[in-house]
Amino acid sequence: MKTADPELMRAINRFSILDTIRRAGPLARVEISERTQLSTTTVSAITAALLDDGLILARHEGDLRNAAARGRPRVALELNPAAARVVGAKIAADRMVFVVTNFCGMVLSRQTLALRVDRQPISVIADLIEDGVRRCVVDADLSLTEIDLVCLGLPGVIEHRTGHVRTSPIFRETGVDFAKEMSQRLGITTIVESDAHAITLAHHWFGQARDLDDVIVVSLEKTLGLGVLHGGQLFRGAGGLSHNLGDLVVGMGPEGAIRLASQAGESAIFGAHAGSGRFAEAVRLGRGMAHAQTLIAGEDNDLIVAATRAGAACGMALANIVTMFAPPRVILVGSTLALGAPFLDSLRQAYAAAIPPSIQGVAELVVDQSTDETWAQGAAVVALRELYESPWSTTGPAPAL
Repeated sequence: MKTADPELMRAINRFSILDTIRRAGPLARVEISERTQLSTTTVSAITAALLDDGLILARHEGDLRNAAARGRPRVALELNPAAARVVGAKIAADRMVFVVTNFCGMVLSRQTLALRVDRQPISVIADLIEDGVRRCVVDADLSLTEIDLVCLGLPGVIEHRTGHVRTSPIFRETGVDFAKEMSQRLGITTIVESDAHAITLAHHWFGQARDLDDVIVVSLEKTLGLGVLHGGQLFRGAGGLSHNLGDLVVGMGPEGAIRLASQAGESAIFGAHAGSGRFAEAVRLGRGMAHAQTLIAGEDNDLIVAATRAGAACGMALANIVTMFAPPRVILVGSTLALGAPFLDSLRQAYAAAIPPSIQGVAELVVDQSTDETWAQGAAVVALRELYESPWSTTGPAPAL
């Protein structure tokens, strides 16, 4: 029988203790033991190491000056905000949003660059991201040498472990080793992550899933993304692969598989509208969805039909996802939600019609129009979790990912 890898178990226990302190702290060691189901000996050993590394702080609760008080003052442990600083970013086709956060995930500075990047060469995109990171770090009154990790959230199919971007609407090329490119430019270990995974962790830390360790997040933007959180951990495929929900097959036609993106993707919704006039200009500037919202409000029948069709396709896809995973909550995020009632009403109706009777009412559907800053903050959370899970001290250099 194989025995558990002691280093792996220690890393898992370390993450569990840090995450428990983050979510419920300040906590005494006995409370940490109760919440994590770890022995008091294990908790004492790991928290002692975390104190030595400067990742947590001890707070003495009670009046130390009152000699008449019985017993020793309670010692509670909390995260040390200054233990690490990370940069998180959301990289979209028409904008880049950067945040610097401390070890608790609190935003220290933010930077938004509104510009079209998806038609640019890799070198230009990398230049723009480097400038955005540097500006945001300076705005936080820091230098790059004080940043521990950088995480870039991109749409598409991404290998988290290697940093390879298999496909993304941001890049012309496929199979881009973007983590290596940006790590070399910045001189800091840089992680590349699916933006859908980033927003999933943002909701787990700060948003609609703070009370849950199991949740599904569906990202409806230019690319349709999926985040699956189980037991507080992201589910990733082989090599840390992210999921492109737009590739989901929803039927078969004369020309082969019909995929969700062809029914509910941005291009499918805009259709012929995107090819001419003011709509074409809005799409070119990355404002296509906002312009579509205006036209729907003006009762543009073609767009209403397209939004209704997209909502129905998404509703059926959600029913399939819930059938497979039976999560307590499904959170919908992304710019496509701006289509409003035609899209959302159709989605809910299709979902209700397609969900099996045996699991009706199991999953709560939540519509959340998170800001771009929240997505970037989620990318920062990815970086923070890497620090949580790593066995090395953040005071020393982190190995390349």
